[in-house]
Amino acid sequence: MNWTKTIEDAITYIEENITEDLTVSRIADEVNISAFYFQKGFSMLCGYTVGEYIRMRRLSLAGGEISSSDSKVIDLALKYGYDSPDSFTKAFTRFHGSTPTDVRRNGAPLKSFAPLHITLTLDGGRVMEYRMEQKPAFKVMGVSKMFSYESANTDVPAFWNEVYIRAEEKPVKGMYGICFDEKMQGDQFLYVIADDLDAEEAAGKKLEEYEIPAHTWAVFPCRGAMPLPLQEVNRRIFAEWLPANPYEIAAGYNIEYYSDTADFKGGMEDPEYYAEVWIPVKEK
Repeated sequence: MNWTKTIEDAITYIEENITEDLTVSRIADEVNISAFYFQKGFSMLCGYTVGEYIRMRRLSLAGGEISSSDSKVIDLALKYGYDSPDSFTKAFTRFHGSTPTDVRRNGAPLKSFAPLHITLTLDGGRVMEYRMEQKPAFKVMGVSKMFSYESANTDVPAFWNEVYIRAEEKPVKGMYGICFDEKMQGDQFLYVIADDLDAEEAAGKKLEEYEIPAHTWAVFPCRGAMPLPLQEVNRRIFAEWLPANPYEIAAGYNIEYYSDTADFKGGMEDPEYYAEVWIPVKEK
């Protein structure tokens, strides 16, 4: 898969349909890729979620129309995907720092957010450690919650904080953080904080049980104080490893493996802390 071409085509489609009902699934279909794969790749490569990019582009364009036309606020709200003038005004003010009225009456300053353009840069040329593993199906136990891709970057860490870090009694050791998106077409996924299954313990604690199917996994080591090494490895998987290797994501699973924090003096903030990212892959 040519990721540069895929993202470029997706951005072109977004720009040509910026006032239409744009969903991740619709855009992914247009560029012939699963919604799961597209959302992760877009955010890793572009630095924004798909939803954030669309929202900022719409508000940027709306600012131009406010200052250069006499269009009514209610009409612009509907044009750019807002249910009411109030919700549009709140979003507009957060983005531009001024209300539509301030812009129109007082010439308040606006902010511009230009379309992304794909340019060829010299990248790569760095060693990226990984190994391929054939793993049989295995079962885990844990606690789960549904998340939107749009807000996952902040909501998933908050879930860990609630269930694991601040909890007086931890339901699991936190060996895995697992994303389940088996259909790979929606805007949401199931996230599980999990351990390897112990049936008796799972029953006693009333933990949920899940099975991870057998796959070939690309396993990427992450070393250092979390979460930056983990985030950087995830970015490089999409920016460097997938484009340079004869593999593509095989299924809607993404697993983060965490070492026991008790083995490191500084816990997850220890400079020697070890974690892994597991990606199910198949040959292109």
